[in-house]
Order: sequence, then C-alpha cells, then structure tokens
Amino acid sequence: MKAVVCQAGNLKVADIPNPQPGPDQILLNVKRAGICGSDVHLRDQIDHVTSAATATGQSGFGSSSQEIVFGHEFSGEVLEYGPDTNRRWKPGTLLVAMPMCRHHRHPNIIGSTPDAPGAYAEQMIVQESVAFPVPNGLAAELATLTEPMSVAWHGVQRSRIKNSETAYVIGCGPVGLAVIAMLKAAGVETIIASDLSPKRRELASLCGADVVVNPTTESPFMTPPLPARTTWFTGMFEFPNVPWSVPGAPEDLNLALDTMEKLRKPVDAQWWEVFKTMHEWRKNPKGPVVFECSGASGMIDSLIADAPPLTRIVVVGSCLKPDTFRPILSQLKEVELIFAVGYTPGEFRDVLHMIADGKVNPAPLITGTVGFEGVEAAFDALQKPEKHAKILIDPQSTISTI
Repeated sequence: MKAVVCQAGNLKVADIPNPQPGPDQILLNVKRAGICGSDVHLRDQIDHVTSAATATGQSGFGSSSQEIVFGHEFSGEVLEYGPDTNRRWKPGTLLVAMPMCRHHRHPNIIGSTPDAPGAYAEQMIVQESVAFPVPNGLAAELATLTEPMSVAWHGVQRSRIKNSETAYVIGCGPVGLAVIAMLKAAGVETIIASDLSPKRRELASLCGADVVVNPTTESPFMTPPLPARTTWFTGMFEFPNVPWSVPGAPEDLNLALDTMEKLRKPVDAQWWEVFKTMHEWRKNPKGPVVFECSGASGMIDSLIADAPPLTRIVVVGSCLKPDTFRPILSQLKEVELIFAVGYTPGEFRDVLHMIADGKVNPAPLITGTVGFEGVEAAFDALQKPEKHAKILIDPQSTISTI
C-alpha cells in the first residue's frame, strides 16, 4: 500500500507492506489524517522525544534512523478484524480511535514508531478496545479532529478553570485554537488570545476568543477586561486596573504593614480570624488561568515573569528541546505550573460526541487538504503561520500543493 514515510527528517511516498490486524485489533481504510504540530517537530526532533520518554520510563517511540509513518489524528472505515475481537461494527463503519496499539502486551503510540505505523497511509491498525464509532453522520474531516480537541479538553480540565475566571491563551496554532474552542464549550466567559500571526488571530476569534491581541504591540495581561489585582499579603484587598507587581514590592509591603496596623489597633482584636478567612480564599484563588500553547523555548519563563501573582499556567504546547525558567520568579509570585498531555478514554469519547452534537465546532481549524504527494509541502507550510493551522491528508486526493 501507499504511505508517507519519514526517515532522518526526509518525507517520501513509498510502498510498504499491508498491515495485518492482531488480537483486539481492527484494520481501517484511512479516510482522513491530521498533520499535528508534533508531527512537524518529530520530523527533525524525534530523538529528543524518545530520550525524554525513556527518562520517564516510557517506551514506544522510534528514532530518526528508522522509517516511521506518522499520523495519530485520524478517522477510518472498518475493513477487517483480527482474532479475539468483538466485531462490534460492520465493515464500512466510520471510526476514530485513541492512537495506542500493542503487540504481545507491548504498547506503542501510533505514528511514532515503526512498530505502530500511523495514518499517513491507505490503511492502518487500531485497538478495538479504544475505538469509537462516529455518531450522527459526522463528516470524516471533523471526526479526525477528535484527537487534538481531546488534548485541548484535557488541558481545560486540568486547569480547574471556572466560568467566571479569565482565560489567557498564548499561541493560536492548532493547539491554542482547540483550547479556545473547548474553553468556549466549557462556558468560560472571558477568553483573551495572543499570537503574532494576523491569520491565527483571525482564527482565534472564529473559535471563540473574546479579545485577541498582537503581543508585539500590547501585553495580553494589560488588555481589558483585567482581573482585579489582589494583594499577596492578605488576599482580601482588590485594586482594579493597577499594574501587576511581584509580591514584596514596596506597595505590597506597605499595604501589609498598614493592614496589620489597622487590624491590631484594638487591643483585644482577634486579627488572626481575618487571616483564617483569607487562607480559605487562597485555596481557590480566582485566576487568571494562562494556557501556554506555543511550545516555544523560553515561553514558560516569560509567562512566569509577565503574568500576575497567583496565576495558574497550564502548559499544553510541547517544547521538545531542553528549556529553562527561573524558579524563584514562580516562588515569589506563587505561580502554579500545570503540565497537561494526552487525555483519558472518557475525555476522548466525550469530545467525539461534543463535536457530533454541535456543542463544539472545530471546523475553523481546518485550512487545507492534500494527498500523499502534498505532505512535504504541507509540513513546510505549517511552519509559516500566515496561512494554515490544520492541514488534513486525504489518501484518495491528488492535491500536491497547498
């Protein structure tokens, strides 16, 4: 069968053996595959990912010297079942699946190793236990986005964001756009998005961002509506539209001393009761919540420096190379760093139905479709944000330019 193979950073269309489904596996005819930003990075940086995965006790990733078929975002029709399957769906049924596959109890991430070829091919294998039928006649193009939208949904869930809290989305590539759409679906009232690209700022608005800013001309954290500035010391005094500062700055220390003078002026005042209330408040501070979706080196440190105290920073974008940040800045501002990756089977299923039921619309993310001969051009185009966000692959298409 035809497939797009990557080796040593080179992409080529090649003939490879037809896959054979094993126990608990289904052979699919691929209808659509999504080109993920991680695929674009893996082309040249897969060895970094493999090294990091090995350091955390994970396996299932290949190396740049091997031939790998990418593609972990996909939809496909049932063609054939392997042994020991339940054969839940008739041939031709459109499915999506979590990109996990295993052989003899050895799990692999689909599209990241020769042992589990991905969806940049005419056919592919998935595990029946993590496959889901596409409901409501949902088109294959939109069903394919279940996987990246699930990544975004998981990040939103990890953030613990409340509807009344302000969300800041930094970077409006495919990950950031998906996060915006899922924040809107979750009912978050105020979403501020930031990106250098005019095209992606336009897409951010289409996906549901309430305010979109160009970070070269304005800081997203100084863009109305601003959250109230809450003092580090007591957590009880709010100063709207006052520039943020690191706790311990003169105005904070003066406020702390002034507050204690007032609280302790009555000789018998039980001032510590006030702080018991403050301590309860601090268990659930009212945002803001920042979603780092760019994956750019140095961005985490930049956000820690620029974001208000008591911010929750949720890292959803993947920086594949070593990076640094200054822990003391996080400590002084009591910033909470949360890292999110992947999703649960329940989240994956829920997102599929959210899309099929019209509760979230990922259509604005799709900016182009190519056949196998156009994959290399699509990879090049996705490194330039002026035009594209998510490009799909149609194995039956002859489109070679984008």
